[in-house]
Amino acid sequence: MKRSKKFRPDWTETAPVPGTIRSIVKYGDPHAYKHPSQGWVDMMKQEFGMSDDDFSVRREEGNSPLTFDRSGSLKEKHISRIRQIVGEENVATDNYSRVKYSYGKTTEELMELRKEIIRETCDIVVHPRDKEDVAAVVTYCNENRIPITVFAAGSSVNFGVRPAKGGITLVLSTHMNKLLEISEANQTARVQPGMFGPAYEDVLNHAPERFGTKRRYTCGHFPQSFEYSTVGGWVVTLGSGQASTYYGDACDLVISQEYVTPAGTFRTLDYPATATGPKVNDIMKGSEGCFGILVEVTMKIFRFMPENRRYFGFMFPTWEKAVDASREIMQGEFGLPAVYRISDPEETDRGLKLYGIPSFVDNYIIKKGFIPMERCLCLGTIEGDADYTKLVMKKIRKICKRYGAICLTGYASRKWEKTRFTEPYMREDLQDFGIQIDTLETGVTWENLHAVHQGVRAYIKSRPGTMCMTHASHFYAQGTNLYFIFLMKTSDVEEFRSFQRGVIDHIVRYGGSLSHHHGVGRMMGPFMDIHLGPEQMEVLRALKKHFDPKGIMNPGGQMGLDLPVKERKNVV
Repeated sequence: MKRSKKFRPDWTETAPVPGTIRSIVKYGDPHAYKHPSQGWVDMMKQEFGMSDDDFSVRREEGNSPLTFDRSGSLKEKHISRIRQIVGEENVATDNYSRVKYSYGKTTEELMELRKEIIRETCDIVVHPRDKEDVAAVVTYCNENRIPITVFAAGSSVNFGVRPAKGGITLVLSTHMNKLLEISEANQTARVQPGMFGPAYEDVLNHAPERFGTKRRYTCGHFPQSFEYSTVGGWVVTLGSGQASTYYGDACDLVISQEYVTPAGTFRTLDYPATATGPKVNDIMKGSEGCFGILVEVTMKIFRFMPENRRYFGFMFPTWEKAVDASREIMQGEFGLPAVYRISDPEETDRGLKLYGIPSFVDNYIIKKGFIPMERCLCLGTIEGDADYTKLVMKKIRKICKRYGAICLTGYASRKWEKTRFTEPYMREDLQDFGIQIDTLETGVTWENLHAVHQGVRAYIKSRPGTMCMTHASHFYAQGTNLYFIFLMKTSDVEEFRSFQRGVIDHIVRYGGSLSHHHGVGRMMGPFMDIHLGPEQMEVLRALKKHFDPKGIMNPGGQMGLDLPVKERKNVV
C-alpha cells in the first residue's frame, strides 16, 4: 500500500483506562507522551525492515481490565494487625494495588505484563504515615516472619521491587515525602525517603520562601528518572545523576541516614568526616532494602546559580579522540563540568536524528571532514560560580581543539536538556509496534574502557537487526561508565531475556562492573558472587544476618544475598 510522505505512525495519545494493565506499565504522567521523531521512524524502518503498514496498527496489549484474581497468602489476623498500626485507609488488599506495587519498569516486566503474565505479587500494600509506623510494621513482621519489600517510585530496572516471597510491600512515597529541615550553616537538607526529585528540587530552589534561608539551593542529582524517582531510591541503589561529574553520585551526597531494621533503629552521625573505624553510613548506602528501611537521610545541597550555567558541544573525529580528550579534562585539575557526555559513532549518528539536528547542520559537519559512523558527539554543561564556569569552559574548549574537535556551540546540549527526562516515554510507543529498547550500564577504568566497549558491542551487534548506542556520561579522574542502549524487534519475552542476560555476561567477561548506577536488584543478583568474589560476598551476607536474622527484608535474591548456591553464577 502506497503511503503519503507525511505518514505518521498511530502513536497512542490517550491516557490508560484506570484499572488496566496499561495503567500500570505506563511510564510517568498518564497524560504525557513523547513520540519518536520522524528521523527515528525512518531509521527503524530501515534497520528492522518495517514499512508504513507495520506502523499503522498498534498492539492493544494491556488495555482490558486487570483479570488477576490470585489470592494472597497472608492470614487475616496479620492484615488486621497491620491495619491497626497504620490505619485502615493505608492498607490495600485489592488485586490491582497488589500488582501495581509489585512491579518496576524493566523491559522484561513490561513485556510480560502487557501479555498479562503476572508473576510474584505482594499479599497486601501498606502506606506508612511516618517512621514510627515503619518501626512498628518491621517489628511485627519480624516477630511473625512476614516478608517486607520496599517500594518508593517504582522506576526500578532490575526487579528491585518484586516481592519474591509475597508478604507486605511498604510504599514510602505516599506519606513520607517531605523535606524536613535545611541547615544553611552546614549546607545540608534532612529529607524523608519518599520525596520525588522535582518536589525536592523545587523546595531547594525556593528555600528562601519556604525555609527562610538567605540563598537558593539545588540537590545536584538529576537521573533520567528524576521526575519519577525518590531521594531514598537514589541512596539505596547508589544512583547517579546526569550532573554527577561535578556534584557527585548519590553516595557522595549522603551525610547521614536513619534506618529501621529488624535488629533495631539507628541514625548515623552527621559529621562531614570521622576516623572512627569502618563507616556504617557507607555500609548502608546501596543496601537496597536488604538490611533495613531508610526513613530519613541528610544530604549535601549546593548553591543554585543557573544564571552561570554554560552549554557546550563538540564533534570529535573518532571515539578514541573523544575518550582521550575526556580523560585529560577529568584529570586536568582545573575544575569539572556538571553534565558531560560522549557518544560513540553509532549513538552519535542516531542521536543527531533523535535530537532533531537540522540536516544543514549535519551537512556542515560532514563537509568539515567528520565522517558518519566515525565521528563522536560531546555535549555538556558547566555550573558554579561565574569565574569558575568561565575557566572550565576555556580549558575544555582548548583540550577538545587539541584533539581535533570542532565546536558546535551549546545548541545540541540545550536540545538534549529539554527532553532529558522524557525519553523513557518512548518505550511504550516502541513496544506498541513490537520494538524493545533497553539499557545496561557499567563502570570502567580508562585502561579497560575500549575492551569493554568493543566486546559488549560485538555481542549486541552479532544479533542481526539490532541497534547498539553507547555513551559515557559519569566521569571521574580514574574512569567513567559505559551506557549500552540496544533496540531489537521482538515480542518474544524469552528471546529478549536470553539476549539481555548475554549482554550482562559480556559486561562481566570484559571487566566492567555489574552496575554503575542502576543498582543490583534481582536481575544482577546471580552474578554478584562472580563480580565481588566469595570473601566480599560473605561480608555482605554476614551484615544481612546481623541486621535481618530472620531474612524478612526484601528476600528472594535481592543483591544475591540469599540465593541458593545452585542459582549463583560461577562461570561467565
